[in-house]
Amino acid sequence: MSAALGMHTAARRAPAAWDGPLLLVVFVLLGLGLVMVGSASVSMADRQLGTPFFYLTRQLMTLGIGVLLGFVALRMPLEIWQRLGLPMLIVATALLAIVLIPGLGRTANGSTRWLALGPLSFQVSEFAKLAAVVYVAGYLVRHEEAVRSTFGGFLKPLALMAVPMLLLLLEPDFGAAVVILATVMGMLFLGGVRLSLFGALVVAAGGLLAFLAVSSPYRMERLTTFTNPWADPFNSGYQLTQALIAFGRGEWFGVGLGGSVQKLFYMPEAHTDFLFAVLAEELGLIGVMAVILLFAYLAWRGFAIGRRASRAGLTFGGHLAFGITLWLAIQAFVNIGVNMGALPTKGLTLPLMSYGRSSLLVVCIAIALLLRVDYEVRRLDGGVRR
Repeated sequence: MSAALGMHTAARRAPAAWDGPLLLVVFVLLGLGLVMVGSASVSMADRQLGTPFFYLTRQLMTLGIGVLLGFVALRMPLEIWQRLGLPMLIVATALLAIVLIPGLGRTANGSTRWLALGPLSFQVSEFAKLAAVVYVAGYLVRHEEAVRSTFGGFLKPLALMAVPMLLLLLEPDFGAAVVILATVMGMLFLGGVRLSLFGALVVAAGGLLAFLAVSSPYRMERLTTFTNPWADPFNSGYQLTQALIAFGRGEWFGVGLGGSVQKLFYMPEAHTDFLFAVLAEELGLIGVMAVILLFAYLAWRGFAIGRRASRAGLTFGGHLAFGITLWLAIQAFVNIGVNMGALPTKGLTLPLMSYGRSSLLVVCIAIALLLRVDYEVRRLDGGVRR
């Protein structure tokens, strides 16, 4: 009797294997994303390809592959990921350079962002985001004291990031460069860099981004269009005005799932960059707030995992969790802001929801890494030695 009671007590005290709330919010976002990809793309796919669920089928297949890759990533200890940081960054930089070689990179909508792999293509910038986070997390472990006390300590990783970011600007992919820069700077800030040095870096980075924006006619046009899209609603402001119309039509409860008019003939990239606008039209303000709250909860869980890992002595895991959370939160914030007309158009997908095979694959791996950090923290809390 006492032995059975002891076993029952031990079972009750044993920590859960995975973070249930995190998994739940991820599955809800993935499921809602699949529904909206199907809704936003069905008319276009039927009109252009004769297959209404072409994009939904591809997204489902990609999700299946992403889950398999995530499972592999989940089985790898954090020590391995820490050693892979620099090789991953080198590979990402090399691939970004290869994309720019004529005949190897694929161009669409004026940007060369995809590496052609036979009939398939891969957007290297998505892998570069993950590589940057893994590398900087390892760097912060190796040079923690230098980052906190010296100017060169926190400048070195930024100098190394300058090469892939320059290649991204040549594609051009200003949005991915901004996400990587903001994520790395956030990781350095959370890593303990002095506030005065960080403030100087923010001013310098802001000035550099402003210069890059005004020095390119393409980026300057996007900025001026963002400030007043109605000045040229049938040319440069077309995409943003259609998104704003979609938001206006959605009102409180939306026009109903599948009832969007903007996705039929008006809004370009309805199933990718502007999926959130279609969601706003069909599900209304209630749907918009639900998605924002889901991403806010995802960010809170990610930061909670990072904080617990740091307190448990898993320094690399803590920095990795912070970096992944910052990356996903920043990209979601930018995409939602662009759809609402609050930020200039960047060409970024909404993580876990928008159609985009490269993005979905890499984000699945990133979520698996968050779960791995949480898993190793739970092993320590449960008294299990590795």
